[in-house]
Amino acid sequence: MTDTGDARGDTGDTVFAVVGPGAVGGLLAWLLQRAGHEVVAVGRPATVEALRRDGLQVRSAQFGDGVQRLRAETDVPAGASVILATKAYGLEDVLPGIAAARPAEVVSFLNGIEHMGPLRAALPGVSVTGASIAVSALRASPTVIDHRSPFVRIEAPEVAADSPVVRALADAGPSVRTGGTEAEVLWAKFRLLAALALLTSYWRQPAGAALSEDPELTEAVVSEIVACSAAEGVPVAELDLVRALRSVPGGMRTSLQEDLAAGAPSELDALGGALLRVGERRHVPTPAIARIVAALSSGE
Repeated sequence: MTDTGDARGDTGDTVFAVVGPGAVGGLLAWLLQRAGHEVVAVGRPATVEALRRDGLQVRSAQFGDGVQRLRAETDVPAGASVILATKAYGLEDVLPGIAAARPAEVVSFLNGIEHMGPLRAALPGVSVTGASIAVSALRASPTVIDHRSPFVRIEAPEVAADSPVVRALADAGPSVRTGGTEAEVLWAKFRLLAALALLTSYWRQPAGAALSEDPELTEAVVSEIVACSAAEGVPVAELDLVRALRSVPGGMRTSLQEDLAAGAPSELDALGGALLRVGERRHVPTPAIARIVAALSSGE
């Protein structure tokens, strides 16, 4: 594992297109613009209009508060280096536009494990990398982002160490580490996020209470996720996932939990549904996950 937090690379001629300038994508766009990189925020017409009018404001204890005036467009600039930061369910909508731009590279921060296949199928000959990000940020409005965590941690596979996107992000302020395979990077976040999101959403409680509400159910979910991960070639000890879950602040709520409560589109299928499909494909029993997904799908 390599820490590239002090990396500096020649990315002066690179245009970085952030597709999905929401809480996470907007924060990354703001950081890159602040660091002097050429950034284009790519979003829906209403978002683009608001960004052109008001700029992008971030409120952050780690990086400070401020407004960055950055270019905003509805289309991906031709040949740009793309940072993909939409919700998982938004991939289908943005993928044709990304492909039409013939990007220099794409680094995806989508949640889940199933998006890399469609990305690569739509972008033959393009460098496509799956990475992960750990951050707590809230989009207060189309142009205002509250960065709530005292960190922004990015993990990328070893093969992406020389990626212009990865080098630029390391230059812009986040902690960036490269190492391991893409599957290891994606599953490391997916295991933790899926367990937290499913349990907090099921119990409609913050992380601490949700994890302790029914210890047997929590143990079953952890066991099934670990078994699915191992079946996909990314083994991990159950104790390691338990320790990671225990390290999460007890008052934390997940975006899946918030989206379901609001009746908004959610990543339930990208998280719980993906685990069920792995279990079916790899013959791994997932009754606890199936129970939770069924309840959440029906609105129970």
